[in-house]
Amino acid sequence: MQLKGDVTIHAPRKKVWDFMTDPEQIGQCAPGVEKIEVIEPLKKYHGIVSIGFGSVRARFSGDVEILELAEPDYAKLKAHGSATGSVADATSEMRLSDGPDGSTLVHWTADVTVSGQLASLASRLMIPVSEKLAGVFYDQIRKKIEAQNV
Repeated sequence: MQLKGDVTIHAPRKKVWDFMTDPEQIGQCAPGVEKIEVIEPLKKYHGIVSIGFGSVRARFSGDVEILELAEPDYAKLKAHGSATGSVADATSEMRLSDGPDGSTLVHWTADVTVSGQLASLASRLMIPVSEKLAGVFYDQIRKKIEAQNV
């Protein structure tokens, strides 16, 4: 499933970059994150995420690897996680650019594949729920950064 979006954050690009490359800050914004452990700073992380699609819930344990970082413009990462009877893989990219009046434009994409029990039980809900969760995630990021930028 392909997800993408654009978010305008009323803060300088460096501040947005620093926030979005800090696993502690990001973990507070991502729905369902229970734990993030730094394996190697700015390279590899381990986490636990609980996610629900309707009445079907899954608790994924997995790793995130940073593939590319070009501060303060571009980041690319891949994630792999597993839950009982299910596997999820994702590749995500974000591009930051200067917006009007000192704001930052964030363009993001995610290519997510879920297979196994979760995919078979909740396939109809995956795209709309994933889009909603992504919206909540980026809205939280925007609110937290803008609150710090006052």
